Amino acid sequence: MDEERRKKLRIRAWRRGFRELDMIMGAFADRRLAAMNHADLDDFERLLDAPDQDVYAWILGAEPPADFDTPTLLALRAFQYSEETKSP
Repeated sequence: MDEERRKKLRIRAWRRGFRELDMIMGAFADRRLAAMNHADLDDFERLLDAPDQDVYAWILGAEPPADFDTPTLLALRAFQYSEETKSP
């Protein structure tokens, strides 16, 4: 079941409709979803359910509400500025 869920989350991450966020969250999903545990998947799914502008701001460093301030958001922020996001 988790594999099917990961597949759906990956698709959602790439098709948010906000190009910059698609690229960040889609690449993060491609590289990190396989290693996520159930709680991480829950956190990632909640981010996918949140408004695009809010999530984008949180990734760029704006203070998120306490219920979104999770290890998954911290990993997404770190990923955004890592070498993993650079094109070859």
